Amino acid sequence: MYKGQSGMWSWLLHRITGLAILLFLFIHIVDVSLLGFGPAVYNEGILLFDSIIVRFLSLALIGAVLLHAFNGVRIMIIDFWRKGVRYQLLMFVIVLIITVVGFVPIAYFILEPALPFLHPNTTTITK
Repeated sequence: MYKGQSGMWSWLLHRITGLAILLFLFIHIVDVSLLGFGPAVYNEGILLFDSIIVRFLSLALIGAVLLHAFNGVRIMIIDFWRKGVRYQLLMFVIVLIITVVGFVPIAYFILEPALPFLHPNTTTITK
Protein backbone atom coordinates (compact mmCIF):
# COMPACT_ATOMS: atom_id res chain seq x y z
CA MET A 1 0.00 0.00 0.00
CA TYR A 2 1.28 3.46 -0.89
CA LYS A 3 2.16 5.46 2.21
CA GLY A 4 2.02 8.98 0.74
CA GLN A 5 5.70 9.83 0.69
CA SER A 6 7.31 13.09 -0.41
CA GLY A 7 7.12 12.21 -4.10
CA MET A 8 3.35 11.92 -3.97
CA TRP A 9 2.94 15.20 -2.09
CA SER A 10 5.33 16.92 -4.45
CA TRP A 11 3.40 15.60 -7.45
CA LEU A 12 0.04 16.64 -5.97
CA LEU A 13 1.21 20.14 -5.00
CA HIS A 14 2.81 20.61 -8.42
CA ARG A 15 -0.46 19.75 -10.18
CA ILE A 16 -2.60 21.91 -7.86
CA THR A 17 -0.32 24.93 -8.17
CA GLY A 18 -0.17 24.48 -11.94
CA LEU A 19 -3.96 24.50 -12.17
CA ALA A 20 -4.16 27.54 -9.87
CA ILE A 21 -1.72 29.43 -12.10
CA LEU A 22 -3.74 28.45 -15.16
CA LEU A 23 -6.94 29.68 -13.50
CA PHE A 24 -5.23 32.98 -12.72
CA LEU A 25 -4.21 33.35 -16.37
CA PHE A 26 -7.85 32.96 -17.43
CA ILE A 27 -8.92 35.56 -14.86
CA HIS A 28 -6.14 37.87 -16.03
CA ILE A 29 -7.34 37.60 -19.63
CA VAL A 30 -10.84 38.61 -18.52
CA ASP A 31 -9.41 41.44 -16.45
CA VAL A 32 -7.39 42.84 -19.34
CA SER A 33 -10.34 42.45 -21.70
CA LEU A 34 -12.24 44.97 -19.56
CA LEU A 35 -10.23 47.63 -21.39
CA GLY A 36 -12.43 46.97 -24.42
CA PHE A 37 -15.46 48.22 -22.48
CA GLY A 38 -13.92 51.59 -21.70
CA PRO A 39 -11.81 53.15 -18.99
CA ALA A 40 -14.67 53.45 -16.47
CA VAL A 41 -15.42 49.71 -16.53
CA TYR A 42 -11.73 48.88 -16.37
CA ASN A 43 -11.14 51.21 -13.40
CA GLU A 44 -14.07 49.66 -11.52
CA GLY A 45 -12.64 46.21 -12.18
CA ILE A 46 -9.21 47.26 -10.98
CA LEU A 47 -10.67 48.62 -7.73
CA LEU A 48 -11.61 45.06 -6.88
CA PHE A 49 -7.91 44.21 -6.54
CA ASP A 50 -7.61 46.53 -3.54
CA SER A 51 -9.98 44.44 -1.38
CA ILE A 52 -8.54 42.22 1.34
CA ILE A 53 -10.04 39.05 -0.16
CA VAL A 54 -8.35 39.63 -3.50
CA ARG A 55 -5.10 40.47 -1.71
CA PHE A 56 -5.24 37.05 -0.02
CA LEU A 57 -5.99 35.42 -3.38
CA SER A 58 -3.01 37.26 -4.89
CA LEU A 59 -0.91 36.02 -2.03
CA ALA A 60 -2.07 32.46 -2.68
CA LEU A 61 -1.12 32.92 -6.34
CA ILE A 62 2.36 34.12 -5.36
CA GLY A 63 2.78 31.11 -3.09
CA ALA A 64 1.63 28.82 -5.88
CA VAL A 65 4.07 30.36 -8.37
CA LEU A 66 6.97 30.07 -5.92
CA LEU A 67 6.21 26.46 -5.04
CA HIS A 68 5.58 25.48 -8.66
CA ALA A 69 8.81 27.09 -9.85
CA PHE A 70 11.07 25.65 -7.15
CA ASN A 71 9.46 22.23 -7.41
CA GLY A 72 9.96 22.35 -11.17
CA VAL A 73 13.67 22.91 -10.60
CA ARG A 74 13.66 19.96 -8.18
CA ILE A 75 12.02 17.77 -10.83
CA MET A 76 14.63 18.79 -13.40
CA ILE A 77 17.42 17.96 -10.95
CA ILE A 78 15.89 14.53 -10.34
CA ASP A 79 15.60 13.96 -14.09
CA PHE A 80 19.12 15.04 -15.03
CA TRP A 81 21.18 14.07 -11.99
CA ARG A 82 21.89 10.39 -11.56
CA LYS A 83 21.68 10.59 -7.74
CA GLY A 84 18.62 12.86 -7.75
CA VAL A 85 16.15 10.16 -6.75
CA ARG A 86 18.23 9.32 -3.70
CA TYR A 87 17.91 12.92 -2.42
CA GLN A 88 14.26 13.43 -3.38
CA LEU A 89 12.99 13.95 0.19
CA LEU A 90 15.78 16.35 1.09
CA MET A 91 15.18 18.38 -2.06
CA PHE A 92 11.42 18.48 -1.35
CA VAL A 93 12.07 19.85 2.13
CA ILE A 94 14.48 22.41 0.67
CA VAL A 95 11.83 23.45 -1.86
CA LEU A 96 9.30 23.97 0.95
CA ILE A 97 11.76 25.98 3.03
CA ILE A 98 12.80 28.21 0.12
CA THR A 99 9.13 28.76 -0.75
CA VAL A 100 8.25 29.84 2.79
CA VAL A 101 11.34 32.05 3.10
CA GLY A 102 10.49 33.76 -0.19
CA PHE A 103 6.79 33.97 0.63
CA VAL A 104 6.98 35.72 4.02
CA PRO A 105 8.48 39.07 2.90
CA ILE A 106 6.21 39.18 -0.13
CA ALA A 107 3.21 38.52 2.12
CA TYR A 108 4.14 41.50 4.26
CA PHE A 109 4.26 43.85 1.27
CA ILE A 110 0.98 42.54 -0.17
CA LEU A 111 -0.95 42.71 3.11
CA GLU A 112 0.62 45.81 4.65
CA PRO A 113 -1.61 48.38 2.93
CA ALA A 114 -4.80 46.47 3.78
CA LEU A 115 -4.18 45.51 7.41
CA PRO A 116 -4.04 48.49 9.78
CA PHE A 117 -2.36 46.59 12.65
CA LEU A 118 0.74 46.17 10.48
CA HIS A 119 1.38 49.92 10.65
CA PRO A 120 0.27 51.03 14.16
CA ASN A 121 2.12 54.37 14.12
CA THR A 122 -0.14 55.80 11.44
CA THR A 123 -2.90 58.05 12.65
CA THR A 124 -6.12 58.74 10.85
CA ILE A 125 -7.53 62.23 10.59
CA THR A 126 -11.29 62.55 10.94
CA LYS A 127 -13.16 65.62 9.84
